[in-house]
Amino acid sequence: MIRRSRVLAATLLAAVLVTASACSSSDDDKGTTGSAGGSGDLKKVTYVTAFGAVGRDAFAWVAKEKGFFKDAGIDVDIQKGAGNVQNLTLIKSGQAQFAALDFTGAEIQAGTGKFTNWRAVAAIHQQTLVSIMTTADTGITKPTDLAGKTVATATGSVSELLFPAYAKLAGLDPKTVKLTGAQSTALNGLMAQRKVDGLSTFLLSKKALETVSKKDVVVMPYSEFLSDLFGNAIIANENLISSDKDLVKKFTDAAMKGLQYSLDHPEEAAAILHKAEPTAAEPAAIGEINAMKPYVSSPNGAPLGHLDQERVARSIAILQGNGLMPAGLTPEKVVDFSFIPAS
Repeated sequence: MIRRSRVLAATLLAAVLVTASACSSSDDDKGTTGSAGGSGDLKKVTYVTAFGAVGRDAFAWVAKEKGFFKDAGIDVDIQKGAGNVQNLTLIKSGQAQFAALDFTGAEIQAGTGKFTNWRAVAAIHQQTLVSIMTTADTGITKPTDLAGKTVATATGSVSELLFPAYAKLAGLDPKTVKLTGAQSTALNGLMAQRKVDGLSTFLLSKKALETVSKKDVVVMPYSEFLSDLFGNAIIANENLISSDKDLVKKFTDAAMKGLQYSLDHPEEAAAILHKAEPTAAEPAAIGEINAMKPYVSSPNGAPLGHLDQERVARSIAILQGNGLMPAGLTPEKVVDFSFIPAS
């Protein structure tokens, strides 16, 4: 099945790889660099999490608590994000220098010309974490079982945008499924109350759905059919990359140390997160950190956080091939590959 997504991308891959990317993002995009201040000579920057304060984002607080950022000469103000559009807006306005977000969604934003003044510098998840989830009592165990069913997804989310491509590759006619939009915070409740038959959401929320529904949960990852799509990534303002590449490199390396430490010590990472953000429940954070472990390691022994250029090209081709953005986007317009090379 994985080959089918590669076949879908093949006709566009060559063009994506060879298209020149000499032009940068629009001239009116703004950016900012971290400024000296705070403690001694530490450079102050603002980092925005992908979404709130949850286990998948704990590594930022870990990097701060363990002194990884300070050792790199950086004083990081960690702010809670609220999804791609808000985070990209903060990067564009210069209110934040770094952010985490769903890379596939950000590619679509760049490909449609909505946000273009950023570059990904590290992958948090090597595969998309979007999935179909349902409770075991529905009897749904494979994608084709969704025919005639109702699936809830966050309105305007990457989950919603990718569903038709996922369905087609899984042998399911997407027109036979009723997609209903909802607030992301309401999804688990809708499933628990059986107001819908399934959810299109991030697989890391499996533990939360099990807790709310008090039932076993079936997960069908989009990555089974869309294997070239990355999950969350860390991005930086392109002007900051141009003006202070050393700062971006130091931030990226420290963040990856925090990510690795979190994976190796999930209980401690969850405790650090809870200390910084008391509303973040430790058991849920531990569950998320453990659940994301299989999706973090780079293939072929590449360093943690590496973004493979050919895979990025294939992901762009998949999105273009499914009509989610026009031709023209190239890997260099969304990733700076110099920060975490393959070796």
